Amino acid sequence: MAFDLLFVLLRVISWIVFVTQGRYELHETKETKAKDQSPKDHSDLMPKLSIRDLNLKGKRAFIRVDFNVPIKDGSVEDNTRIRAAIPTINYATEQGARVILASHLGRPKGERVEKYSLRPVAEHLSKLIKKPVAFAEDCIGEAARAKVEALKNSDVLLLENLRFHSEEEKNDDGFAEQLASLCDVYVNDAFGAAHRAHASTAAITKFVKQCAAGLLMERELKFLSRVITDPEHPFVAILGGAKVSDKIPVINALMDRKVDKLLIGGAMAYTLLKSEGFTARNSVVENDMLQTATEIKKRAEAEGIELLLPTDHQVVDSYEPIKGQDILAKTIPIEFTKAGHAGMDIGVETVTHFANALKDARTIIWNGPMGVFEEPPFDQGTIGIARAVAEAADRGATVIVGGGDSVAAVTQAGVADRITHISTGGGATLEFLAGEELPGVVALSEK
Repeated sequence: MAFDLLFVLLRVISWIVFVTQGRYELHETKETKAKDQSPKDHSDLMPKLSIRDLNLKGKRAFIRVDFNVPIKDGSVEDNTRIRAAIPTINYATEQGARVILASHLGRPKGERVEKYSLRPVAEHLSKLIKKPVAFAEDCIGEAARAKVEALKNSDVLLLENLRFHSEEEKNDDGFAEQLASLCDVYVNDAFGAAHRAHASTAAITKFVKQCAAGLLMERELKFLSRVITDPEHPFVAILGGAKVSDKIPVINALMDRKVDKLLIGGAMAYTLLKSEGFTARNSVVENDMLQTATEIKKRAEAEGIELLLPTDHQVVDSYEPIKGQDILAKTIPIEFTKAGHAGMDIGVETVTHFANALKDARTIIWNGPMGVFEEPPFDQGTIGIARAVAEAADRGATVIVGGGDSVAAVTQAGVADRITHISTGGGATLEFLAGEELPGVVALSEK
């Protein structure tokens, strides 16, 4: 009993010293030059036809892009996905193609819904590429065909939202054939939608002779394939988010690929912590996954994989997810979690422990936030990890970041240009890393 009391006392003292010394050193970021983000030649990992392999001059090139971006009051709020497609668009226009862009936006459920129109995207894209972007009021039929026929070499056209037609999500052959009739060659540059077997990502390839990957798709496949087939060690994976169940296939795949360290944060960490006997209290826990969590830890131990979980966290006594409200948060060691506490983010000690685990890493993949990132002050753990992976990239590690909140974090932290590769895929990235086939990739032509 006395020993236990002494242990707790020492833990409190060491933790207070840790925090008061201000060892959240990750707030200090150095000026660095943007690194060469071109991957080494891994042509064996890219067996699919590339847009670089096509003769585009004078050809009608149907390019499936991912312009599923937030729009408010008729204006694009975040143009990250649009900018990601520009290299492919510029390449096609420079080669003299007649460019036909197609995308989905939101979930209009097969009906024409004005707030999901892509017209604002056409206007925004025009400003980004500094040339006119024509807009078709529909993606099939006479409205689309007339616009396509009016195109000259190097012109750009954006079709209206594919999902205004229910046949798109049904992967309908008839609808796909109508899309295909608009073009001579097909290019898929929408990696974020490649895990869906939709008419514009899968069925359309039945009706076009040459179906190639765009530059963004090519880049995604090369970097992610490298992680799957030949990661440089030490190889570290950082996983976050709400549910362990969502990440089980990825965790197993990473272990199969001999990951050296697994760093787990976010709400999913509480399921693993509870399986170790810690009190999670009001934190999010998947109780039906406790046995699975135990099996993950046993496998990691058996295979010599270092599994790191949070040692401290930000908690609240009562929380209502209302933006802008004053929230009283406190940071405490995991073992001091009491009744009523709800964990919202990893603490400063955990950020430093995780950062230390990255110091010798040569390959790092990060997917998922470390806390309730969308609700400050619970974004600080995720931002801390963003700075840590950027520092690792500066040291020469290959760093791949995927998932909406993780990507937002590296942008918010001002380190996006230091990351080796930022993946545009959420579900597509996870499924690819888990070894699953992506319909939009499988459908492309082989070289």
